[in-house]
Amino acid sequence: MPIYLDNNATTPLDPRVLEAMLPWLSGPYGNPSSVHRFGRLTRGAIDNARQQVADWLGVSANMITFTSGGTEANNLAIKGLLAASNAPQRIVVSPTEHPCIFEPAELLANSGCDVTWLPVDQQGQITLADFSAALEQPAAVVSVMRANNETGALQDIAALSAVAREAGVPMHCDVVQAAGKIPLSFTGLGVQLMTVSAHKIYGPKGVGALVADAAVDIKPIVQGGGQERGLRPGTENVAAIVGFGVAAELAAAELAMRQAHCQQLIDQLDAGLQANAAITVFADGAERLPNTRQFALAGWEGEALLMELDRRGIAVSSGSACHSGTGEPSHVLLGMGIERDLAYGAIRVSLGKDNSADDITTLLQQLAELAR
Repeated sequence: MPIYLDNNATTPLDPRVLEAMLPWLSGPYGNPSSVHRFGRLTRGAIDNARQQVADWLGVSANMITFTSGGTEANNLAIKGLLAASNAPQRIVVSPTEHPCIFEPAELLANSGCDVTWLPVDQQGQITLADFSAALEQPAAVVSVMRANNETGALQDIAALSAVAREAGVPMHCDVVQAAGKIPLSFTGLGVQLMTVSAHKIYGPKGVGALVADAAVDIKPIVQGGGQERGLRPGTENVAAIVGFGVAAELAAAELAMRQAHCQQLIDQLDAGLQANAAITVFADGAERLPNTRQFALAGWEGEALLMELDRRGIAVSSGSACHSGTGEPSHVLLGMGIERDLAYGAIRVSLGKDNSADDITTLLQQLAELAR
């Protein structure tokens, strides 16, 4: 049986989520925007899911805007705030963000927007001093992710958001990779906007949400209808949204169990990686997610190692799934100041609730065989 160790790319759909979705794929078919009974039925299902996601994150249901996923939600946060802001056309982001923040920032920079890139150290960490300096000038938005999708390194968002509030700059946080793995609270983070995605918490692909404080002025980036309070026009994907709601409910109920399970496995993995002298672990001095490790094996280019492990029945990643196959080293590692040749060798292991100690033992055995 192949071993799946790429849960940061996507997680398998939980059977309980699928069970909740199935009736909405073949049964009630009304458009949620219609006022007749068929429409009201599907609207009720969406409203219920919205409340489930809101309860999971500790927010009001009216703060949840459903999107097609984390990518759209991140674009809506950055571009929507920029479009609504009276502040100078300036954004502040780190160079280690997910491509769906990093690339829009590059595009905005090429279009004349002032983009300030926050420096990070070799652990991928942003210092309060650098963050404060970047916010000395007005900005429309600052965006920093809670957990890096490649290294798993965590940022102290609560401390950073306090600085942003003092500077009067709205702060957005991408928590897609942290959600379902560590405790999360919108209020506790102190941000004004936050992005989540269903398929990272054993929900369906193609649905996510932007959580926005009611006081934040944000403009839609797509026009064409009044759905989702006018922020995200387009007929809602009812079945996927229902699945997201159930996945969120399960993520809240099972967080402690999932976190403890992954922590036990990651401790086993860490011990094995440290025992292999041919392995370099990235961000090993930072606090990280309890399921994610990124490392390089001497003598191997990352894509080649990935394919060799795949041939041996183990699925890992060379970094973000959104950039796999490009032939370029991780922009995250380059942003951390890692040498290009070493960055080329990076692979990422990301564990999930269905992995076992035997999976880790097999991976470590194969890495030991492949060490050159």
